[in-house]
Amino acid sequence: MSRLPWTRLNFLLLVFIGLLCAWATNADDTPTLTKDQIKHFLVTAPVVASHESKKGVTNTKRLTLSDGTITHDASFQPVDEHKAFKQLASGHSEVQFVDSYKYNIAAYALAELVGFDDMMPVYVERKYGGQTGSLSWWLPVKMDEADRASKKIEPPDGEAWNRQMYKVRVFDELVYDSDANLTNVLIGADWQIWRIDFTRAFRLFHNLKDPKDLVRCERHMFEQLKALKAEDVTEKTKPYLNKEEVKAVMARRDLIVAFFQKQVTAKGEAEVLY
Repeated sequence: MSRLPWTRLNFLLLVFIGLLCAWATNADDTPTLTKDQIKHFLVTAPVVASHESKKGVTNTKRLTLSDGTITHDASFQPVDEHKAFKQLASGHSEVQFVDSYKYNIAAYALAELVGFDDMMPVYVERKYGGQTGSLSWWLPVKMDEADRASKKIEPPDGEAWNRQMYKVRVFDELVYDSDANLTNVLIGADWQIWRIDFTRAFRLFHNLKDPKDLVRCERHMFEQLKALKAEDVTEKTKPYLNKEEVKAVMARRDLIVAFFQKQVTAKGEAEVLY
């Protein structure tokens, strides 16, 4: 029986160990990085591989980035479509239609102001393949909400799940995403919820999209919403939101705050805020 030379065995062993280390780095680097470090990595780390995403219609690509120490995937969305009128696949039409990667970045910036950034991946702007788009940290998820609903899988902790969903619904009303759907709600292994893909958000409406979705509000988020100022939104989201889009955000903020204040008066703070 032939045997591999010892030197070749050493080489194969080193390759195997290297692959294991790379996998471990990719799997475990998330908790060790601050959000600022993640932003820096997304902006500066070289792209070493790419392939098309299986979901979505915005030419999304899954990129693998590596700086020599950390290797991690990211989602790249270069869509930036602006039309005076668009007929949508749903059969509806929209005037002044916008589908833009810039709204992903604006949504994350706004999330940082209202205490929702713990439920979104970090988004930055970056160029790849001759295009400019948003680049977001790839999340370790086991399914999206569409998958969960279709398979009728119940969360192990219903109260914890509901509290996360309450936050998602409040933020969705704030940004007015005209294309919010269940595939944009991702579920991690520990049932952490992540909200992604805001390319059709920030419509100019000064009303709420689905006010019936407002049920309860996380206390810190409510305080952040009350303290939110137009000048802070303008500065934080520049140059991704224009003046009218900021005005619409603030008008919806006013309605959200007024709704919950009314609910607190009617039901008591403990029934509304948590």
